[in-house]
Amino acid sequence: MITLAGHNALITGSTKGVGQAIACAMAEAGANVVIHGRQMSEAAQQTLDRCRQAGVQAEFITGDLSADTETAVEDVFQQAMAANPNIDILVNNAGTYIDQPFLEMDLETFDKTMKLNVYSCFFLTQRFARQWVPAEVNGRVLFIGSINGRLAEEVHAAYDSSKGAVEAMVKSLCVSLAPHNIRVNGLAPGLVYTPLTAPALDQPEFMKWMQLHTPNGQVPGPEVCGDGAVYLCSDAAVHVHGQMLLVDGGMSIWQQPDLPATD
Repeated sequence: MITLAGHNALITGSTKGVGQAIACAMAEAGANVVIHGRQMSEAAQQTLDRCRQAGVQAEFITGDLSADTETAVEDVFQQAMAANPNIDILVNNAGTYIDQPFLEMDLETFDKTMKLNVYSCFFLTQRFARQWVPAEVNGRVLFIGSINGRLAEEVHAAYDSSKGAVEAMVKSLCVSLAPHNIRVNGLAPGLVYTPLTAPALDQPEFMKWMQLHTPNGQVPGPEVCGDGAVYLCSDAAVHVHGQMLLVDGGMSIWQQPDLPATD
């Protein structure tokens, strides 16, 4: 059985969706967790309650990681350490995407996307690493990427670029931190059903199209990401460094989906 007992995790952006699923999975695997969101909400309380039901310590902190990067990162770091000074797992999940075609892209939109999806992840990892290295903590860092780091979409130029950067960070920071016994990996979901994707997936034709373009024909909930995250942060993955695990039903490797038969 894979376990995270004895470990302590901060999961950013973990009040709903993929982040919530990862936080709950880590709690169920025995890790104490620090939940993060912009503000306390019903979803945040539900996440705390679910984690505490697993019998672990669960705390909640707030912070807007899309704000000024240096200030926001330091604020989240200090809150997290006050909530649990023994954090040895960092899950960089907080992220955003904004629909805007490349030819209409403005600097404000691009900058907002990069601040949250790239800058905050990079510098929050650095902040924890600066704490872990002198203390000889065998830290584990998990970046949450996306299938969009491999496959582009017309109206998601900024988001696609940011998730491509996340995948590069996984590799680069692995090389920097592996000598210090800090493991860096990534998990990239395909399209999963979350509050963020529900408006599109609730349209029958769009859901049908997505199922057609996924080899296993499924568009699951975010819970499918939990076990993979637990594995990558556990001792079972002790020799796994710098890898991006795609949880996408095979979508990323299917070059030409078969068209449905017609009468």
